[in-house]
Amino acid sequence: MNPELVGRINSWQQRYADQRKYPGSTLLIRRGGEEIYFHAAGMRNMEENLPYTRDTLVRLYSMTKPVTSLAVMMLLERGAFHLDAPVSDFLPEFSSMRALIPAATAIDQTEPCQVPTLHQLLTHTSGLSYPFNPGVLPQAMAGEDILFKPDHGPLSSMVARLAELPLAFKPGSRWEYSVATDVLGRVVEVVSGKTLGSFLSSEIFEPLGMAETGFQVPDGAGSRFASLYTPLAGDAMALNSADSGNDSLRLTDSHGNSPFEQASMQSGGGGLVGTIDDYMVFAEMLRQRGRCKDGFLISPYVIDFMMQNHLSGDIASMGPSSFAEQPMEGMGFGLGGAVVLNPARARCPGSIGDFSWGGIASTFFWVDRKLDLSVVFLTQLAPSSSYPSRPELKALVHGAITD
Repeated sequence: MNPELVGRINSWQQRYADQRKYPGSTLLIRRGGEEIYFHAAGMRNMEENLPYTRDTLVRLYSMTKPVTSLAVMMLLERGAFHLDAPVSDFLPEFSSMRALIPAATAIDQTEPCQVPTLHQLLTHTSGLSYPFNPGVLPQAMAGEDILFKPDHGPLSSMVARLAELPLAFKPGSRWEYSVATDVLGRVVEVVSGKTLGSFLSSEIFEPLGMAETGFQVPDGAGSRFASLYTPLAGDAMALNSADSGNDSLRLTDSHGNSPFEQASMQSGGGGLVGTIDDYMVFAEMLRQRGRCKDGFLISPYVIDFMMQNHLSGDIASMGPSSFAEQPMEGMGFGLGGAVVLNPARARCPGSIGDFSWGGIASTFFWVDRKLDLSVVFLTQLAPSSSYPSRPELKALVHGAITD
């Protein structure tokens, strides 16, 4: 990377902190397995004047999804199931499914439909949704508080409550960002006979050396756990809200009283906390096609399969109505993350085949095999749609690469 151009990235991180867009951030870049950039800017806790550091712990939120999806694929390669299996084979509560009729205006306007498959759950084409999406089903989920928050456990109970509601559409007919990965987390539990946290720990975190990643803040972490902020006047998780507050960095969660310190829910869709070095190990495993320090965590060919586009076209062609701040044109979806199909249509520099995902607290990672590149960016500002940091960061990183 060109040292002069790398300085632009430093300035960009600092500018976001100086302008009170983000409290602070850390950014780590590896190329060809070698660390070529690390920088921390701003504060992890503004009230106590504590800076972002390399060992700062953050809420990963939806950057949990690729990890849970990997767990599913590890069970797949062991012959535990096939991807066209209906989820009801493992979770009987989904046996008799109904979907809302087109243009439904009430939650009881439904018709029978097929049970979603594991593949549809992995690709967000199952008919499930999120409470923050627009539509009848999201409204019903919000009304019944069906969201996989850290203090809403156990996982089995929330999944059972979810199964009582209809789907937003017939499985396979659309793409909609959803709690499907939380359901897959429960599948992992049933098939493996372990809790999701135990499975991830023994099968992924320990082999990779991700010692500080888990479903709750590690004992003794204390103030290393970063505070969460929002520019919204109301709920930080109201992703489509236009209700901006007077303070661009209003505190919503901090160490000492956070539900992530005593989590009862093991949310496969958004429950993990961890450090930048831990998540980089995971990203590097993807870049190296499943390789870890003691061999292979999973077959290289299974990783290749995960990182391909599994939709018939791009996300936009699947008629999404769900929230997302990432491009949908020119972007496909693999198993657990987005895949760049056409950088020009996505209107963001990148390589065909880039694999990426982010979290609601504005965290982001991507793996670019063409450039042999892994990038992890961490901050704690919700919602992630507040600022266009992700395309800006990709442009900065690509702009600094000169060979």
